Amino acid sequence: MMWTYSIIQIYASLLLIYQYNAITSPIPPFVEYAHSAELQTNVADLWWSVNDTQQEITFELHIRSLGWIALGISPAGGMKGADIAIMWVDSQGKVVLQDRYASGESKPMIDDTTQDWFALQGREQNGWTAIQFKRLLDTCDPMDYTIKSGTNNLIFAYGLVDPDSTQSNGDITYHDTRRGSRRIPLRSYNDPPSEGKFANLETFEWRLNNYLVPSTDTTYHCKVHKAPSHLTTRRHSIAHKMIIDPANIDLVHHLLLYECDPAAVFDEKNLPDGLCDDFAEKLELCSSNIATGWAVGGDFLLEFPQEAGYPIGGDFPVKYYLLQMHYDNPRLQSGRRDSSGIRFYLSNELRGQELGFLTLGTSSSVKALAIPPKVNNFIIDSYCLPEATQNFPKDGITVTAAFPHTHLQGKTVWSKLIRNGVAVQYLFNADAFDFNYQFNHRLPEPIKLYPGGEKTKNEMCLNMFTYYPRMNDMYMCATVNHPSAWKKQMNVSEAPSSAAIQRWLQNITWTHELKEQWQQFYNNAPRRGFYGRSGQFHSKEIKVLPSYKDLPSETCQNSTGTRETLNLFLMLALFCQLLISNS
Repeated sequence: MMWTYSIIQIYASLLLIYQYNAITSPIPPFVEYAHSAELQTNVADLWWSVNDTQQEITFELHIRSLGWIALGISPAGGMKGADIAIMWVDSQGKVVLQDRYASGESKPMIDDTTQDWFALQGREQNGWTAIQFKRLLDTCDPMDYTIKSGTNNLIFAYGLVDPDSTQSNGDITYHDTRRGSRRIPLRSYNDPPSEGKFANLETFEWRLNNYLVPSTDTTYHCKVHKAPSHLTTRRHSIAHKMIIDPANIDLVHHLLLYECDPAAVFDEKNLPDGLCDDFAEKLELCSSNIATGWAVGGDFLLEFPQEAGYPIGGDFPVKYYLLQMHYDNPRLQSGRRDSSGIRFYLSNELRGQELGFLTLGTSSSVKALAIPPKVNNFIIDSYCLPEATQNFPKDGITVTAAFPHTHLQGKTVWSKLIRNGVAVQYLFNADAFDFNYQFNHRLPEPIKLYPGGEKTKNEMCLNMFTYYPRMNDMYMCATVNHPSAWKKQMNVSEAPSSAAIQRWLQNITWTHELKEQWQQFYNNAPRRGFYGRSGQFHSKEIKVLPSYKDLPSETCQNSTGTRETLNLFLMLALFCQLLISNS
């Protein structure tokens, strides 16, 4: 079995997103690292590796300055609550490191509880300072911030001179504008390769053509593409690049590519190209089989695992693909044109395995996700029928990556693997999720699963997994509240439509007591589970969700003591849960 949880908490902000790839430091790192990222061009670079056995992370920070440098882990991307390591190389060549805590937008104080950042080595060269240092992922220190699985908020800063050693605690100078921030999934970063790696490969693109984006807050534009006619034999894509118009990075919220069911037929001279709602009936066989996606803040270039490729062309049965663009235009700007899309890189040889994509979660409709306003805690359960996993290959599937996706209220998304009624591990845990920075996460180790028994303000709870070998009859497994549950709740004789449910919800005056009753409704409501592919979904009523033995509460343990961490989140946020039966 497998549960997927999505903690949902009201969270909204508008940020400009920037992409980083190159490393500009002239100093080579001290050792090889699992990951690296540019924090600011020609100013700051970061390398790091995570040791899950020791539950610690080793960093190497390079900044173009001969003064102090700093890296912090922040709750929300600013100073407040940040755990900060401030470091420098003194005149004797010795590395000095201070563990500090920022209580607000002021000079961070010395952390006098415990020293949890540890300097390893450092040097100054060619006008840059390079320092290697480490800390535990969770230190148990209330003045530190846990490095959670998911998207982490990093802040960095630097001064032009070393701190004054004659002052108590080596007082630091103000950084002024010499600061920055970056969101990175430190524990699951899928390092984007250099595009030059694929320079000699054949490519093709599917894009919009100078599309005039409407001056409305939310637009879903759909364009159907046919597989390239020159691909007369099956080929494997080994990477793809999302081509997001730089001038519209503030406008494009996400891009999804769907495979149309092989039964889909179109007039090739007049393929659908317009607002998705205008083509809803024609696109019915293209609306469920997600092939890949990108969302705001993610890296543009994605390379697939070396052992597998994404099939296209030739005898591959899928002939049509739907490119869906979601534009978020809260300022209602007009006159904006966009030609965003996706580019595929084709290998010269077929790989041993073929990739598939499996989406888990709840139906993205009011029938499945109806959250009362201004609640601090709300739980939505979703269950994937045991029959769904019967379609898995006998030897199972290998899951390599996860792409959690929600809209404004999404704050945390996680998935658990459950066997024989017992949770055995996380499939993926995006404990820290940021609507503005949605990454494709590479799992630290591939996980085997075996066979067994849309406005921005409209919420979504989905987790899209990349896996192999590909299953052509399984793209989605999700749930929705059963029509009988809505009939009883609304006291009506016929199963209500989505529009009727939405009108009914909008007329409710939400009191504290009613919100609590609404939680009970979701706890006890029967579900309709469905799985399969467009045009061939199977469904079944789920009268009662199954129970299981959960993972033990996570604890923080080091020399300073023990602290339970899991239940803190049970108290603070909203959940969406998904169970997949593997037994």
